[in-house]
Amino acid sequence: MINNRLNGRRIILASQSPRRQYLLKELGIDFEICSTHVRESYPDGLTPAAIAVFLAELKANTFDNSRLDKDAIVITADTIVSIGGEILGKPRNYTEATQMLRKLSGREHDVITAVCLKSKARMKVFHVLSTVLFKTLSQEEIDYYIDNFKPFDKAGGYGVQEWIGYIGIRKIEGSFFNVMGLPVKELYEELLKF
Repeated sequence: MINNRLNGRRIILASQSPRRQYLLKELGIDFEICSTHVRESYPDGLTPAAIAVFLAELKANTFDNSRLDKDAIVITADTIVSIGGEILGKPRNYTEATQMLRKLSGREHDVITAVCLKSKARMKVFHVLSTVLFKTLSQEEIDYYIDNFKPFDKAGGYGVQEWIGYIGIRKIEGSFFNVMGLPVKELYEELLKF
């Protein structure tokens, strides 16, 4: 149905994330994948939401108009995990993943995903915030998760759709899919308007 509403537009997902690819496919959208290669750095002093927006736009701007045909819509996204004003990126190693999960243990944190839609004629960016509460995690649970799921490609060092989400998340306020990396309801609505 949504493909009919998009009137033959060429949808490009600029992401190597298997979770984003899965969610877009489940939304019923035909798309192609084209990755971006940007250094994910941002100016000091930005709020977590502004960081996510900045990075989603940065990724979209790697597609200049000469690379886009008139029917193309590029989708880029960036997910930020924030706890007490601190940004938790992707852990580089076991130690960082452990430190991140210890920080999240027993506390609430925010997950913000910004999505940018870009065509030859215009660009639209929006963001969605969800709040996640973890139970207090034991060191054994943290070790088991990192050993078996290797969450080194995930902001905050965890995937909500994995074992740690099953046993550790007490509550989510907002979109589950946003925590997974793509707010599909909002994306669907924005694509139809775009």
